[in-house]
Amino acid sequence: MYIKPIKVQTSLRIDQHSLQDAKEILDKMGMNFSEAVNIFTKMIVFHRGLPFDVKLPNNSMDDELTLKLQSALQEVAKAERGEIQSTNARDFLDEL
Repeated sequence: MYIKPIKVQTSLRIDQHSLQDAKEILDKMGMNFSEAVNIFTKMIVFHRGLPFDVKLPNNSMDDELTLKLQSALQEVAKAERGEIQSTNARDFLDEL
């Protein structure tokens, strides 16, 4: 015998624009926001955690990006001081 689960009401604080965008997408998929939240909740239970990976950025990637940005800023400073004759923006961006 199937017993219908008891539904409870909850409230969420979500960025207004993100909520509206999500509702529009879900509407195109034929579901409403409440149904999507129910699916998400069931997936959390099924996976015993979030149904996707949540990770911090890789430190080595952060270090590499920081070095590239520092180098780029140094090149901009050299150009502002007139230490570089001419700069090609495309070549500069390609180096990043």
